[in-house]
Amino acid sequence: SPLAKPHLEINPIFKPSSLSLFTQPSKLRPKTQNFRTPTIRSLFTGIVEEMGEIKQLGMADHGGFDLKIHAKTVIEDVHLGDSIAVNGTCLTVTDFDTHLGEFTVGLAPETLRKTSLSELEPGSLVNLERAIPPTGRMGGHFVQGHVDGTAEIVGKQVEGDSLWIKVKTDKNLLKYVVPKGFIAIDGTSLTVVDVFEEELCFNFMLVAYTRQKVVIPLKEIGQKVNLEVDILGKYVERLLSSGFVDSIKGSRFPETHNK
Repeated sequence: SPLAKPHLEINPIFKPSSLSLFTQPSKLRPKTQNFRTPTIRSLFTGIVEEMGEIKQLGMADHGGFDLKIHAKTVIEDVHLGDSIAVNGTCLTVTDFDTHLGEFTVGLAPETLRKTSLSELEPGSLVNLERAIPPTGRMGGHFVQGHVDGTAEIVGKQVEGDSLWIKVKTDKNLLKYVVPKGFIAIDGTSLTVVDVFEEELCFNFMLVAYTRQKVVIPLKEIGQKVNLEVDILGKYVERLLSSGFVDSIKGSRFPETHNK
């Protein structure tokens, strides 16, 4: 029901974030600003450019929810309205200060309910990636920055200089996860190793270089990560459920279809 107020469950082993206070629909009107519209929006590669530090978060004067982040690389050519993926969540730059090396993004209540950003607090590190320009290299895979849901870290194991991580998610998301398939975890383009259907889990490995460049290894068992599954799987499911394949068969073989 649209009148029902959704409830955000916070893992009890973590200190509640100030953002968790603002996860229910608000009657406050958001502030309107005129932003420059980039040529390319909401397309990323899953190759994290840097880790930024959360400086401030919570309700803003204009009634929305702001997240202020300290960064070096992604702020070099930033403009108002630019899209930056924060832990894999595509967010819009609403303010920035190149001298202080800080930028601000706005958060909607639905974003807080859908992602793990509600667990953030001042001092937390986050993965950052700018939207890819038309001339950019596709180093990872097509990532929209539209988080499908979260997964909980249930296991971590070191092997040599690499790190195995096992996560548990909802069965509605796990159906899109396939061994050796693409997945974006906290905005990082990674390869699924194994899928454990009965446990509703899958695992992946971080090599030494990646461990030093992303925030995932810094998280403990019980914490959440953002997931964006490969969009190709969702398109295929949509086509199959819509009867598209049957309609193609019927148009190609009408004499068989009519018998």
